[in-house]
Amino acid sequence: MKRKLFYRIPFVLVVFLMLGTLQVAAQVLNKPIPADNPNLAGNSPWTAACASSTFNEYFVNFTWGPPLVNSDNEFILELSDASGNFGSAVELARLSDKNTNFDFEFQMAIPTTTRGEGYRMRVRSTSPAMTSPVSDPYAMYYIDVDTGLTIRQSGQADFGDGTAQVCDGNSITLEVYDLPNAGTYQYNWYRSGTLLSEKSESISATQAGMYNAEIDYGSCSGSGNTLSNLIDVSTGSSLGIAINPPTKTALCSGETEILQANITGQGLTYTWFKDGSAITTPTVDDDSYTVDASVAGFEGDYQVEIFGTGACVERSAAITITNAGNFTVTRVNAANLVVLPGQPQTLSVTTDASAPTYQWYRDGNPVSGATGSSITVNDTETGTYFVRVSLTGGSCSSTSIDSDATVVVSPASFELIADYATSYTACGNTSIVLQIATINAVASDGSRTDVTSSLVNSFVYQWKKDGVNIGGATSNSISLTDTSENGSYEVDGVLSTYNATSNQLPVQLRVNIDISITSTSLVYCAGGDPVSMDSALDLNGESFQWERDGAVLSTTDITLAVNATGTYRLVVSRGGCDIISNEVVISPFDDSSITMDSPANVVFPEGSSRTVTASGGTAYQWFDVNNTLLSSTDSYTFTEEGNFVLIATVGSCEVVRQLTAEYLDTFKVPNVITVNGDGINDLWVIPNSYSNDPEVNIIIYSDQGEEILNEFNYQNNWPQSSTVFPKQNMVFFYKIRNAQEVLKQGTITIIR
Repeated sequence: MKRKLFYRIPFVLVVFLMLGTLQVAAQVLNKPIPADNPNLAGNSPWTAACASSTFNEYFVNFTWGPPLVNSDNEFILELSDASGNFGSAVELARLSDKNTNFDFEFQMAIPTTTRGEGYRMRVRSTSPAMTSPVSDPYAMYYIDVDTGLTIRQSGQADFGDGTAQVCDGNSITLEVYDLPNAGTYQYNWYRSGTLLSEKSESISATQAGMYNAEIDYGSCSGSGNTLSNLIDVSTGSSLGIAINPPTKTALCSGETEILQANITGQGLTYTWFKDGSAITTPTVDDDSYTVDASVAGFEGDYQVEIFGTGACVERSAAITITNAGNFTVTRVNAANLVVLPGQPQTLSVTTDASAPTYQWYRDGNPVSGATGSSITVNDTETGTYFVRVSLTGGSCSSTSIDSDATVVVSPASFELIADYATSYTACGNTSIVLQIATINAVASDGSRTDVTSSLVNSFVYQWKKDGVNIGGATSNSISLTDTSENGSYEVDGVLSTYNATSNQLPVQLRVNIDISITSTSLVYCAGGDPVSMDSALDLNGESFQWERDGAVLSTTDITLAVNATGTYRLVVSRGGCDIISNEVVISPFDDSSITMDSPANVVFPEGSSRTVTASGGTAYQWFDVNNTLLSSTDSYTFTEEGNFVLIATVGSCEVVRQLTAEYLDTFKVPNVITVNGDGINDLWVIPNSYSNDPEVNIIIYSDQGEEILNEFNYQNNWPQSSTVFPKQNMVFFYKIRNAQEVLKQGTITIIR
């Protein structure tokens, strides 16, 4: 490697000395500020943005300083969140035609979700990529609600009669309702005109008073007009209203039951409710209610509500009244039953009816003597069965319910269907379980009845691989975990005198290994050394192939020499399955990844030093003009003038950077030059902190104010030998400036 360097360095230095030093100019972006709206007469820069559906037009002034941005540049105005954070900045405007205009305005509309006091703005340029300082904070609100709000007591359908009560020192919740996205706003809540501290869409009220609310639009609140209706909250005491336990809660048709409130004779007003709806009008001392079971729909939850002087509006707990003629019947056995010769089956039901009677039916006809909750059938009594359950005695005796039906069959044969227990793909699984998925009882007419749940554990099984019995595989499932078990599987089943063989299931498992490949580098240098790629798996004796971008490479090398960019992977074949490795992406090398924290022209005061640090490489070497290695770290400290070279390495790639170190001039800008051709003081030579700098602008004016020189990167070459000075002593004026300020200005006297 070192020998290669000694051949390269002289050529690099010659190129460096011929081309000189290149420095990069930097624009200055100033913070954006509000501007007048030219479409409004007599306007001035806005101090808060109070937008709405009828007005949302604002202007922002932006200035920046040379040098010029690139021709493809765009200026983008961005908005922070309400706290001034730009983590999720919102684009407000974008301009691509202001790349030669140092002072212009953006026209913008604020987003409809904008609400807060601390929004800030900034401007980004895209070419080069730069960001301005952020603006001062501004209040910004999009007033999308400009009509009165509606509030109510939580749990009510609406604001009712505009009153609410707080009982026994407890609290109630008042809330804004019927407002889309109510939780995204902040609010001002008032109690009898006094502003409260709560800001959410609901508050807890514990004191009496007149409550209302409005949306808090901050500095823009005067534009909202959102003040809500009033809720008059009063306080009172709870009396503990309840309904006395009734004689019975299950009624037959025609029966009645009187519900009696536990508080009577106090002049209170009563309202009775069923299932949450009032069934009586508010009436003084109406402390009882009669439930009539002859009225359709009498079943439900009954409550009583009271109110009166000094008492809170209070509703009792519910008493549930049911229809005694309503009951359930539940089938216990499976919906499909198979009856084998000599193996009768029992059908049964359960019910919550009181004193029920039973009658079983087969194919729609009553079964003689079958009047219990169960029935036993044999293989000659196939058909469709159900039981009718009826009530006995009283006015509920006319009610009956039929159970769900049960299909009873005696099969001519059975059908076994095997399947994979989980998702399976050939060469995709490293293990799989095969199981009996379905057992069908097949009748003589070919019809099938699914009897899996009742018979899956009744068969005797024998699994086969490639037609050969597997020892010990006599369960209704089999687990396969190794490639040696690949093959075609089926299962035989025996039940009583029945024999059945399932369908066949092919199984091809892959080896349970992961293949990992790595490379010596993830970048490739055109014309450089190849990148080596290896597998952690020993490939000796393996059947494998290397692929790039999905195409097979014509090589059998265990270690792959990579000499082209792309996406690489290794495919190993075992047991008829391809095992695919991870992918490694080899990218082309980009020498712009090597950067330095200093321009190529390193300037420092004589007697001091300047440290330059490089980044982006994996190794570094610094050389002087004599090809002497100065440092092998990522930085070097310059103490003397001269020409230097940095060689940065990334993998097998090398990047060469040339640098020049020179002392900072200590002399001042001269104000007198003598252009007499003697080679001494014939040119206006300024310190190198100003000359040879593409970011510094040199301007010279005549004594009449005429601009005679205006250039960046001044080369200490004014005046030219052809310049004519008609007077003996002439005075010129100069300015030395960068993009932000004037660095130096004064006069130059030409003595001829």
